[in-house]
Amino acid sequence: MSRQEHTKSEYDAIVVGGGLVGASTALALAQGGLRVALLDAQDLRSQAAHTPAAGKFDPRVSAITPASRRFLESLGVWAGVQQRRASAYTDMHVWEADGTASIHFSAYDIHAPELGHIVENGVLLSALYAVLAQTPAVDVLAPVSLQSLQTFPGPRSTDACRVTLTLEDGRELHSGVLIASDGARSKVRELAGFKTREWDYEHHAIVTTVRTALPHQATAIQRFMDAGVLAFLPLDDGEPEHAGHFSSIVWSVLPEQAERLLGLDDAAFARELEQAIEGRLGPVEELDKRFSFPLRQRHATDYVQAGIALVGDAAHTIHPLAGQGVNLGFLDADALARVILLARQRHLPLGSPHVLRRYQRQRIGHNLGMMWVMEGFRQLYADRPLPLRLLRNAGMSALDSLPLLKNRLMRAAMGVEVL
Repeated sequence: MSRQEHTKSEYDAIVVGGGLVGASTALALAQGGLRVALLDAQDLRSQAAHTPAAGKFDPRVSAITPASRRFLESLGVWAGVQQRRASAYTDMHVWEADGTASIHFSAYDIHAPELGHIVENGVLLSALYAVLAQTPAVDVLAPVSLQSLQTFPGPRSTDACRVTLTLEDGRELHSGVLIASDGARSKVRELAGFKTREWDYEHHAIVTTVRTALPHQATAIQRFMDAGVLAFLPLDDGEPEHAGHFSSIVWSVLPEQAERLLGLDDAAFARELEQAIEGRLGPVEELDKRFSFPLRQRHATDYVQAGIALVGDAAHTIHPLAGQGVNLGFLDADALARVILLARQRHLPLGSPHVLRRYQRQRIGHNLGMMWVMEGFRQLYADRPLPLRLLRNAGMSALDSLPLLKNRLMRAAMGVEVL
């Protein structure tokens, strides 16, 4: 990773957005032999030196699946994640507010060492940028702002495309392919005229970190309630003194309830949290700062056009119910990098629609499927009349008693099997 070079303007690929998905995409392309520019509005290079402190956690975490872990291993990033901090979880317990039905998922049932790892987003960024710092084929240009873009496609879908970016400082950058990883409100997506379908969940997510009296025993727990979903994701800071007592929480609630909960003092919020989780981890003894954000689902009708591809949240955002957002993004990054590098080997234009559509075909169906599954869960656990709640509970109990189906769902969530 090199510093900004004002004289350089020509790249094999340009990635806009230096977060988790953008940084991993740039790294995968560079390790495959491409010269890459990675642009971001913030200079994230200082993240490489980030060291997590005992008992202090990033409020935003991701549930990294085995499939995402393998991708990060292939980039040489996972070892750095483990050196910093990653919390393996082996079980997941899900139950319904009425208390009449539950499902228990265990890695033991599918002969796996764990279901996944809960990792702070700051730790993932730190490990990624540490490897990027040793990757001279990536120029990180930050902080920069994108002013405009132009594409110059050929007349046929197999023709090369020329992409020109103009930055707010007047510089121009040129490439055959532009990758947008600049988040849910992607400026690249907007400037390029990609269409999206989106809807408001009419819920807000409250996130924070807590320390509980009872240990989580490497188990993620979720409780479905009529007004939303509460998840406790197990964390471990490696300190024997309070090993297994920290959890990251994600609480999806109605906007008015979010406002009320955020207005409570720490003691009152801790009591509400303990009640909502039915006291399964004992009293909440320590509470970090709370954050809240609105939940929306968004999906681009196309992921590609001549010279441009969307990845991660620029292409799709989903409910944080199962922590699958960044995993879908990593799968996008892996698939797109493979498609582009294969095109390079075959001497094909990297940004031609013919090449980029291969990426779209690989990813759009899987992402839509995951989005509809998440939407189905959300609708299933919305406020429903008593007869429907009883039917829903019966369905959950039936699923828990069908190990073949339950284990297949587990492997699909881990990214090791397709439903």
